[in-house]
Amino acid sequence: MDARNPVRPGLDRKAVGAVVLGNALEFYDFTVYAFFAKAIGEAFFPASDASHSLLASLALFGAGYVMRPIGGALIGALADRSGRKPAMLVTIVLMALGMLMLAACPGTTQIGGWAQGIVIVARLIQGLALGGEVGPSTAYLLEAAPAKHRGFVTSWQIASQGCAALFAGLLATALALTLGDAAMAAWGWRVMFLVGLAVVPVGLVIRSHLPETGGIAREPDAASSTGAVIGRLLREHGRLLGLTFLVVAASTVSNAVGTNMPVYAGATLGLSETAATAVPIALGLASVAFPLLGGFLADRYGRRPVMIWPRALVLVLAVPAFAWLLRDPSPLAVYAVTFLLSALSSINAAAVIVGIPESLPRAVRSSGLAIVYALAVSVFGGSTNYVINWLITATGDRMAPAYYLAAFSLIGTAAAWLLPETRGRVLDAGQGRSR
Repeated sequence: MDARNPVRPGLDRKAVGAVVLGNALEFYDFTVYAFFAKAIGEAFFPASDASHSLLASLALFGAGYVMRPIGGALIGALADRSGRKPAMLVTIVLMALGMLMLAACPGTTQIGGWAQGIVIVARLIQGLALGGEVGPSTAYLLEAAPAKHRGFVTSWQIASQGCAALFAGLLATALALTLGDAAMAAWGWRVMFLVGLAVVPVGLVIRSHLPETGGIAREPDAASSTGAVIGRLLREHGRLLGLTFLVVAASTVSNAVGTNMPVYAGATLGLSETAATAVPIALGLASVAFPLLGGFLADRYGRRPVMIWPRALVLVLAVPAFAWLLRDPSPLAVYAVTFLLSALSSINAAAVIVGIPESLPRAVRSSGLAIVYALAVSVFGGSTNYVINWLITATGDRMAPAYYLAAFSLIGTAAAWLLPETRGRVLDAGQGRSR
């Protein structure tokens, strides 16, 4: 291997692009539910009070997060034992199964309580898949990148999530304008899942032809058990995992507040279905461009500064931004606030997603990132949408999302301050890697 280039022969931009595309497909499938929580609630949890139906739907949204730590542990450890490629194939198959169940399930009025059972199982399968996706795909990008550009290349993991949100927002807006609000709420949301399902075969074919990363200079240790991988991780890296849990929790709350903005715009601010459906476009635009900026800055200035300062800005701006939004509850104001908060959070997230795996050795890299990421997302990603909408309903205070976001941004800023700097660190030095 060329000591100046830590990428093994056969690993090129096409391989990195294949990982990014597959990751985007999986996040598209999972986040479409968040964008259509209101319509899904009406289909599977009908109630005389619309707020009760919405809360039930959001609770089901949270159920998908219950399986994320399990998926992170099982599939993340599989990637560390047997390679990144087989783990990523498993996740996309599981996601396709969950998506098909959601798209095809009849409503409660057709099959009664069976519908609720089916969608719960579908969400659990999707949670298992996505919990196992982040670790292997991020480890792949990190190990495929030249040392001086690891931040930028790995930041495509976050940018691919933004691509998914942007595509979902554009497609949902086009459907809403074509079908109208009533049809979109009644059955148009199912089309969103079917579109994702249609491209799954493409993702499977692409991933099946991926080469393994240069991070595996020896044969994968298939004899090492999942328990052994996780045990080593907890023994040797417990403090790091604790701090990164808090950092990822703050990032997760920011992301959840952003994905909840279509619901907030419609249910709380009273915007039309079409206007609310377009909110993810602002979210997606910020989530595509600004992670790449964050990765570039992390390569140039280090991981810690890019973790700290954008999160501190969210802390400062969250309350004033929502206060302005409530004074001027227009579509333009919602789009602007969504874009601003998403841009700052995306810059921060790019540094987080590269700094965590850089701190871990290859043998526990995928499982370490997958577990801490999935656990934080499970606890806070699954609950945030429900909690902030419950707080609005219970207290009548429409500023609840701002207060919640500011509190977690304070925690995330403090935790990032305590993390080590990893820019320039030798990656898998014992396996022929270079600076």
